[in-house]
Amino acid sequence: MLTIYHNSSCSKSRTALKTLMQGDEEFQIINYLEEVPSVTELKTLLHKLGCKPHDLIRTTEKVYQEKFKGKDLTDEEWIIAMHENPILIQRPIVVNGDKAVIARTDDALDDIL
Repeated sequence: MLTIYHNSSCSKSRTALKTLMQGDEEFQIINYLEEVPSVTELKTLLHKLGCKPHDLIRTTEKVYQEKFKGKDLTDEEWIIAMHENPILIQRPIVVNGDKAVIARTDDALDDIL
């Protein structure tokens, strides 16, 4: 089953969700701002995405600018920062089995479907 880590206030996330709803596959929605992924879940997502923690950070977010910009954190520290400030997590993330993508474009979403 597919999973989408969704933020309803994000237009890219809403677009990806709409695309999933038009398809035939079952999926679950995780509103990650309310159901914050644990540190372990974030590590699993990063493994499925095949990226480093900083690659998953939204550097345009106010909290990033105020608390993290210019800091040289370890991978573990970035993961903890995302857990404590989930607004920092890129969205939407769509997971299909052992693969995941940041589905900000139709092509990225197509790659996971």
